[in-house]
Amino acid sequence: MSDLSVVVLISGRGSNLQALIDACADPGFPAHIVRVISNRPGAKGLERAAQAGIPTTVIDHTEFPDRAAFDAALSAEINKSQGELVCLAGFMRLLGDDFVGSLENRLINIHPSLLPDFKGLHVHERVIEAGVKSSGCTVHFVRPETDAGPIIAQSTVPVHDHDTPDTLAARVLEAEHVCYPAAVRLIAEGRVVVDDDSVLVDGRPLLAE
Repeated sequence: MSDLSVVVLISGRGSNLQALIDACADPGFPAHIVRVISNRPGAKGLERAAQAGIPTTVIDHTEFPDRAAFDAALSAEINKSQGELVCLAGFMRLLGDDFVGSLENRLINIHPSLLPDFKGLHVHERVIEAGVKSSGCTVHFVRPETDAGPIIAQSTVPVHDHDTPDTLAARVLEAEHVCYPAAVRLIAEGRVVVDDDSVLVDGRPLLAE
C-alpha cells in the first residue's frame, strides 16, 4: 500500500505541522506531506515546510470577497495537490459547510481539550476555572458543527493546582505533538473506520483515556 498523501492547513507558527513533518521523516511512517497551505502570508509554519522541502501555497483570505470564494480556491489547491487527507494544524479560519462536506472523513483537526468537553476558544482558561483535574487533546474528523465530529484519538494530561493557562497550554501542546501523528498513522494504516458517525479503530470503538 502506498503512503497516504497529506495536505496541512496552517495559519501560524506550525508547531503541530512540525510534529507531522518530523513523523513523516521516518521512512517507516505510512504518510507524507504533499503540500502546506496557509491563509496568512507571514505564517512561520511556511518556513518550517520550506526547510523540509515541502511545497507551500499561500491563499490569503483577505483577497477574497467572501468565505465561499476562499473555500473554492482552497478546495481547488487541495485537489491539485492530490491530497488524500487534510489536516488542520492551527488553521484559524472557519470553513463553510459545503467545503467540510466535500471532505467528509478526509478532514481532521486537533483541539486542545478532551472533547466533547470545552469546545471553542479560551479552552485552558475555562478548564482551570472549572476545577477539573485532567485535560488533554483530541483529534477528530471535522463536521460543520464547531469541534464536533467522530473522535479518532485523545491524549490526557493532568491539570495541576498551580497551573496558569500558559503552563497548561504548554503541557497540552506536548501531548498534541504525539497525538496528531499517531492519529494520522492510524488513518494511513487503514485502521480507522467511521461507522454511524463514530470511529472504530481496528474494529473497536475508541476508548478515551
